[in-house]
Amino acid sequence: MATWVSRTPDIRDSLSATTAEMGMVLFGLSLGSIIGVLSAAVLVRHFGTKPIVSFGVSSVVLSLSIMAVGASLSIALVVAAGLFAFGLGMATAEIALNIEGANVEQIIRRSVLTQLHGFFSFGTFLGAVCGIALTAMKFPVALHLLCAVGVGMVIAATALGHIRPGLGRRPVAGQGNSTAESPSLALHLKDVRLLLICILVLAIALAEGAASDWLPLLMVDGHGYSGAASSIVYAGFTAVMTIGRFAGSYFIERFGRDRVLRACLGLGVAGLAGVIFINHPILAGLAALLWGLGVSIGFPIGISAAGDTPNDPEARVSIASTAAYFAFLVGPPMLGFLGEHFGLRMAMTPVLAMLTIVFFLVPAVRSRSRT
Repeated sequence: MATWVSRTPDIRDSLSATTAEMGMVLFGLSLGSIIGVLSAAVLVRHFGTKPIVSFGVSSVVLSLSIMAVGASLSIALVVAAGLFAFGLGMATAEIALNIEGANVEQIIRRSVLTQLHGFFSFGTFLGAVCGIALTAMKFPVALHLLCAVGVGMVIAATALGHIRPGLGRRPVAGQGNSTAESPSLALHLKDVRLLLICILVLAIALAEGAASDWLPLLMVDGHGYSGAASSIVYAGFTAVMTIGRFAGSYFIERFGRDRVLRACLGLGVAGLAGVIFINHPILAGLAALLWGLGVSIGFPIGISAAGDTPNDPEARVSIASTAAYFAFLVGPPMLGFLGEHFGLRMAMTPVLAMLTIVFFLVPAVRSRSRT
């Protein structure tokens, strides 16, 4: 993810794309993500988490080579196709890993999803640091993406062999060893608590995704940063997200999900408001760090809360994740359209408004043991 994001300004320039056109290119990422989310839970039920994670990780790695071709040939459609494959792979792998993580939490009765997401953020941070260095060196974008393909293949080959097969599979109704039927989707959607969690994770995912998609360009176009300097801000954003996620489990165990999320959302609102309204570039960069810390644990907390039940947690995790990924579907083109007409800074005001509103929905994530 960070390899792509850190080179977004360079790729935008190679494509000679406007802000609105970049929004449509990013729509490929959103479309792939939502398809992956809608299909992941069904695939996990049939095949288990391991093959779905394997497919997703492989798709993510290979998608970078497609983007490299598109960037070198300056063909926006090819870049969008690579982002589609990237989004499809990322969504399916992440849903499968979230289902596995939620099951682990139910077994050990401890928070682990924030740490799981923390490793994702740590990888993003490392990718952003590499992106800063290579951007400053004016390293070719296509070659940078292909290097990331090579590194990703080595990591994937090493890690996938350690995933235990069979997790997440459920007996098909009618089989001899089938348990009672799982509740229908309609029944889950009547759960008010789950619906509130979905609204929460949608808003937080929109705020997180807005930074992933637009933060480097926002700092360049909105605050006058260079490409390398904007990558530094993005690296700082991912660094504080990583810290927040690794530290999150400790604070959640000590204070509870709802209190920790309320505090983080307050920081996120303050940070995003600073990026939008502060005209001083350095202060705006520091505000971006608050933005990152504020949204760091919202998504994993929401997923953990959705799966906090013995009643078909896989389906509930998938529903909450779908709500989050809907933000990835509508976010890039919406923000790109607003950015084209009002500037990227003002385009972030709907994101700020949603973060402010969901601050009042935090009680929905409270642990059932405390309700």
